[in-house]
Amino acid sequence: MKRLVEKHPLAIRWFHWINFPVLALMIWSGLWIYWANDVYRLGWGRTTLLKFFPQSFYAAFDVDHKLAQGMSWHFVLMWVFALNGLLYVLYTAVSGEWRYLLPGRHSLAGAWQTVLHDLGIRKEPLPPQKFNGAQQLAYTAVVLMGAGSLLTGLAIYKPTQLAWLTTLLGGYEWARAEHFTLTISYVLFFLVHIAQVVRAGWNNFRAMVAGFELQDEAAPLPPGEQLPPPAVSASSPS
Repeated sequence: MKRLVEKHPLAIRWFHWINFPVLALMIWSGLWIYWANDVYRLGWGRTTLLKFFPQSFYAAFDVDHKLAQGMSWHFVLMWVFALNGLLYVLYTAVSGEWRYLLPGRHSLAGAWQTVLHDLGIRKEPLPPQKFNGAQQLAYTAVVLMGAGSLLTGLAIYKPTQLAWLTTLLGGYEWARAEHFTLTISYVLFFLVHIAQVVRAGWNNFRAMVAGFELQDEAAPLPPGEQLPPPAVSASSPS
C-alpha cells in the first residue's frame, strides 16, 4: 500500500527550477567571456597538465569571438540569479525551511554515513529525514557559493567603482581566480547532484517536480514531512 507524502513546497521547487537553467546559462556565457583571456591551467613552471580550455574546445562548441555577447548575457542573468537566490534565502527564513536545510552538530557525521552508504560500505538504511547531513552541507555550501560568485563577479566587473570590494577579495587577479574556482565548483556540484538524482530514482525526482513522494504505508514519516491534504489520495494519478 502506497501513500503520497508532501516533500517539497511549491516555492522551493520554483526556486530550484529557475536557478538550474539560469546558472547553467551563466556558466556557458562565462565561457564566452573567459575565451578572451584564458589564463588558467593546472601545472607547474612551463609544464601544463590541463589547460582551461584548448582551442579545439572553443572551435567545437563555437565559443570563440563572443566576448561582447557573453558579457551581455552574463550580466543580465546575474540579476535573475541574485534575485532568485535572495528570495530563496528569505523564503527559507520566513517559512522555517531553514531548520531542515542548515547543518547541525550531527550533519558532518551524518554526511560521512551517507558517503559510506552510497559507496555500499554501510549496509543498514540511513535514518529517515527530509535532508541528510550531506545534503545539508552541500545545499548550504551552494548558497554561500552563490553569494561568493556575486561578490567576486561584481569585483571584476567594476574594479574601479567597487575598489574596496576588489581589494577585500585580494585584488583583481585574485577575485577573478576565485570567481573561476567557484564556477568549476558549480560544475562538480552539478555532476554529483545529477548522479545522486539518477541513483535515487524517479520517485525522488518526481518529488522535486510535483512536490509529493510515494512511500510505503508502513514507512515512518521523516521529520518535517506531512501527509497531503485530504483531497489527494493514494489512488490519485502521480
